[in-house]
Amino acid sequence: MLSTSYHHHFLLLLLLLLPTFNHAVIGDVPDNDTRYFVGEQDALLAFRQAFRRLRDEPSWKGLHCLLHNYSTWHGITCLNYHVTAIDLPDFGLSGQLDDPLVLANLTELTVLSLRNNSIQGAMLDFYFNLELTSIDFSMNMLSGPISDSLLYLDSLESLRLDHNMLNGAIPPLNQSSLKALNLSYNYYLTGEIPRTATLQSFDESSYLGNPGLCGNPGPISCQNRPKEKTSSFSNGLLLAASVILSVTMLIFLARSIRDYCMEPKESEVVKEKSFQLDFSGVNVNRDNLTSEERREVVKEVRKKITFVRAGGGFDLDNLLKASADGLGKGSFGSCYKVVLDDARSIVVKRLRELSPLSSEEFSIRMRALAAMDHPNVLPLLGYYYGQDEKLLFFNFAQNGNLFNRIHGERKGPNRIPFKWSSRLSVAHGVARAMKHLHLNTKESTAIPHGNLKSTNVLLDENDVVLVCDYGLVSLVPPSLAVRRMVSYKSPDYQHQHKISKKTDIWSYGCLLLELLTGKISAHSAPEGIQGVELCNWVHRAVREEWTAEVFDAEITEDKSAWKGMVRLMEIGLWCIEISPDKRPEMGEVVRELEGILASNCDSEEDSTDRSSVSEATPTVGRGGAVGDEW
Repeated sequence: MLSTSYHHHFLLLLLLLLPTFNHAVIGDVPDNDTRYFVGEQDALLAFRQAFRRLRDEPSWKGLHCLLHNYSTWHGITCLNYHVTAIDLPDFGLSGQLDDPLVLANLTELTVLSLRNNSIQGAMLDFYFNLELTSIDFSMNMLSGPISDSLLYLDSLESLRLDHNMLNGAIPPLNQSSLKALNLSYNYYLTGEIPRTATLQSFDESSYLGNPGLCGNPGPISCQNRPKEKTSSFSNGLLLAASVILSVTMLIFLARSIRDYCMEPKESEVVKEKSFQLDFSGVNVNRDNLTSEERREVVKEVRKKITFVRAGGGFDLDNLLKASADGLGKGSFGSCYKVVLDDARSIVVKRLRELSPLSSEEFSIRMRALAAMDHPNVLPLLGYYYGQDEKLLFFNFAQNGNLFNRIHGERKGPNRIPFKWSSRLSVAHGVARAMKHLHLNTKESTAIPHGNLKSTNVLLDENDVVLVCDYGLVSLVPPSLAVRRMVSYKSPDYQHQHKISKKTDIWSYGCLLLELLTGKISAHSAPEGIQGVELCNWVHRAVREEWTAEVFDAEITEDKSAWKGMVRLMEIGLWCIEISPDKRPEMGEVVRELEGILASNCDSEEDSTDRSSVSEATPTVGRGGAVGDEW
């Protein structure tokens, strides 16, 4: 009795201290396993999201593997900080798993039991769960075909898919390890039972309740159904084609596609229709890929592709098969829009001309980017590190970039005016993102962004600002950065060969002037487009007291906004001070913008006419005069 009471109080104390342990436990995870630990947690959280029963489950919070071999999450078993079992039979799970690879990051999973729930939709794929020994989806409402990924599970011992609504042919399972099989009462399985040694070793009870299924050892003979025999032959051909296709895609993953390494011609950059990746370092026999070689290929790819948050985990097969539209070249390489089978659009950024980085060095930088989580920062979904290829994966921003929003189709009939309130909202969103990046970059001399410009500010389907291309300065050689990045065009670098966080603030000031004037800055103009020396031009306009003529015509119609426009210009000029010490911190900029936003929402504010604004020459800093060095 004493022992039981002591154990109960120990567990209670452990749960109370769980938040304190979180950081310490992650710190104890071996360095090489940390990203997999985080990836496993993301997979479980995505799995939880599909089922209300799990979302309401109080134990599914905190760290999934609390200690070396212990989990407080109901139904989860851990070994060496890795999830080895999900055991949730009769748990009232009702819902649908939309992502067939939702559990892809659980690479050490051996047992998956979801028996007697109400799970709908397609069966999961297990291409990355190669350690599975037991799968039980019996007594659910699964539909669609049995996944061919089962063919890759060389250690599978038990497979129970009975009492569902699965359809189509049975994959030709032939693992010698498989000792328990139940496919009964799916009703819609069709064709002849494959004549593999493994499938023929089970009795008819494994195949009952499938009137479209025939052949030994099932209860229905194919000989008495000549029409069905023809259908079975067709199904066999389709199945063989499916297996060949799967193997072919894995070969494509393994091959080094040299043609892809060739830079596209300028005329081909905008519309490149083939997207192939060079997965180097994977050695397989091209002409005769055995089951064991397939297994090794999948293991190798699994190690190289890292998803850092929920929303990743897309099917790599689909990524390779999808066509890609070139979005153009940036400072760090080419970008492609890829549409996946689930209609989701992602962007693949193919990095080029990087500094020499080891896999671990690259991963450290990517984990730092993944930690920059903020509503106005475009989140990194995942990355790939290879000898010849480095790829980053992001969600696609439906409404394009800020450069096109300001300057696109200015005289065309399809132009949607870019009003003052929208521009102010963009300025605020970018400022919030930059403040977050600055606060989360530890070294005072580090460059949190380094390449802030209008082409690197995106707008999602709701016109929410998403700043992209942040934190990549350390990936490129300084000689390349000088030629391509905005930071190195700042007065700081031109005069003193120094860049810092204050350089980002200078870039932000240039962005504000572009927003206000509608003119293209020469500092950040895309290749082939002529810009103006915008900072000099605005300073000259202010000195000569024709400030009102500076503002873009699309925003001057709203007379009540002129006071806010002048104040925003003051902030922009403050940010582009020659001396970095005179520039504000991003926190100060955000507070000033929130003041303008508050005033902008006041419908009672009196309108200010153009002439009065032109007399109000902006100043920068706290009452300081406009710098004459320009």
